[in-house]
Amino acid sequence: MYPAAGVPGLTEDGEAGRRLNITVLFTSVKATMAALNRAAALAKGLNSRITLFVSQAVPYSLPLEKPPVPLTFRERQLRAIAAQSPVETTVRLYLCRDPWQALTAALRPHSLVVVGVRRRWWPTRERTLVRKLRRRGYEVVLIDVP
Repeated sequence: MYPAAGVPGLTEDGEAGRRLNITVLFTSVKATMAALNRAAALAKGLNSRITLFVSQAVPYSLPLEKPPVPLTFRERQLRAIAAQSPVETTVRLYLCRDPWQALTAALRPHSLVVVGVRRRWWPTRERTLVRKLRRRGYEVVLIDVP
């Protein structure tokens, strides 16, 4: 599924807004699995669902619908990750030029976002993203992965 930016809050049955949605950002397979497990623990017992947000940047030298990583490979990988979640999980794959712009267009104000990051002593791209999200008013849970 490749939803248009700005319309990801609606599900196929139109139940947007009635259920708590926890957004998990794809960073790496290992970190995302840890984030999905934490999101499932947060969602346990609540009427909630998980949305796995994946942005795939496409260079300007390529058409937007022709990313450098084949979509079939990425879709198989994401389905396998989502299938391991014990809570209803929807995968949203965005082909974009600017991942930050796609993310902020997709998230609702004050969304709950779970991000898995590898533990490093230097500032990583993911930790910078977490700081930016918090400054914009999103509720972010950071999961450190060794």
